[in-house]
Amino acid sequence: MKRFIFTLALLLAAQNAYALDVVYPKKNVVTINAQSTFFIGSSDPKKKLTVNGKPVDIHKSGGFAYVVPLDIGANNFNLKSGREKLNFTITRPEPKAPAAAKPAPQFNEYEAMRYGIITEENTPLRTTPVDAGINRISHLQKNMQVVIDGEKENFYSIILGSSKTGWINKSNIKFTDNGSSLAELSGYDYIDTDEFFIFVFHLDKMTPFELVEGDPFQIKIFNVSDNPENTYVMNFPLAKSPQKAKLTGYSARFSGTDFIVKIRKPFLIDRDKPLKGIKIAIDAGHGGNENGAIGCLRDNEKDLNLAFAKQLEEELNRRGAKVFMTRKDDSTLGLNERVEMANEEDSTIFISLHGNAVPDGLDPNAATGTGIYYYYNQSKPLADYIISEITSQTGMKNDGVRQRSFAVVRNTNALSILIEIGYVINPEDNAKMREKNFQKDTAKAIADGIEKYFKN
Repeated sequence: MKRFIFTLALLLAAQNAYALDVVYPKKNVVTINAQSTFFIGSSDPKKKLTVNGKPVDIHKSGGFAYVVPLDIGANNFNLKSGREKLNFTITRPEPKAPAAAKPAPQFNEYEAMRYGIITEENTPLRTTPVDAGINRISHLQKNMQVVIDGEKENFYSIILGSSKTGWINKSNIKFTDNGSSLAELSGYDYIDTDEFFIFVFHLDKMTPFELVEGDPFQIKIFNVSDNPENTYVMNFPLAKSPQKAKLTGYSARFSGTDFIVKIRKPFLIDRDKPLKGIKIAIDAGHGGNENGAIGCLRDNEKDLNLAFAKQLEEELNRRGAKVFMTRKDDSTLGLNERVEMANEEDSTIFISLHGNAVPDGLDPNAATGTGIYYYYNQSKPLADYIISEITSQTGMKNDGVRQRSFAVVRNTNALSILIEIGYVINPEDNAKMREKNFQKDTAKAIADGIEKYFKN
């Protein structure tokens, strides 16, 4: 009897393992405003799967992704695998009549300059009056004074010297009756430590600034008296510095009215063990109440991210790096919190690991491969080395290295990148990403990429 029960349990488990499972759409009755959508899920690869009678390719893992066009109104779909059937009704709403064109926003120049105070820490100072994109000049501290000469929609125009302006969202500024247009710079101190080149500029108040990557590395402090265009400029020639520095992290912050700029020094690399002593922060994306994307095989992105992070931690530790994990378990972390944690550990490299997805209207079967994102140019060479190693060692398609304004890569203290290891909604990528050997191979490739970056 016991043997019969055991055999029955195995049969039921085998059947349940390949039950028809649709991960997306998440509900059987949904509204999707797109010309097409897709069904993502898993099914028994030994059985024929159809959507409205049309055959669907099933990956050997059981995962599938199938695109369907959507007509305006209700669209009914019947999925069938063996005796299993699932019905979906997807409604594509009627297109809305185009809204009347709004007049282009106009710049309202003030008759006289006004003074404002920054109300939030790390307020973005932008090149354009848009809350998105690659348009950040710097991040300003709370209680800093700014000089305002006008407004445009939701932004104030900020005076930067005598020939440049920036933009700050109105929600981050309150007006004040007291203010002065220019700051005074009495000089600066240069401090040479084991890890940093440090400049301490002595001003009589906080004022906007900009750090410009390149060689020379350029420090600009705006609205400073007795300087051309009311802008103090210092050029720091990296290649001609005593250590022939390569930019590997920097920071700028006011302490009282002293403006402190720290530029990380180059490392003395052990050619046999180039990662020895290098501080590297590994960030497993999402976690806790944030699942991230859901894979064809119902893997939560957050769990895959953590699995890759643990493999990378082990690989980097083996090579002598000093590794810090933003999370080691299924915990919830804010985006800024992750960056702050890495900076508190004085990490030289920050790597955020993720799985990718696409929205309705695109084809998950065509979306495949590894992509890497950065914000500041200092991080791009590292991204290039890593993606080259991942694609050559694992066979993943090169999905490109791109500049994007993601919160976790807008960090200048460390070389900060975000790696989309693969598309969890692509059946082939999803099957690879859940394999431990692939996770180990990816970790090795990332570590090799970091080593090549430092060696070169």
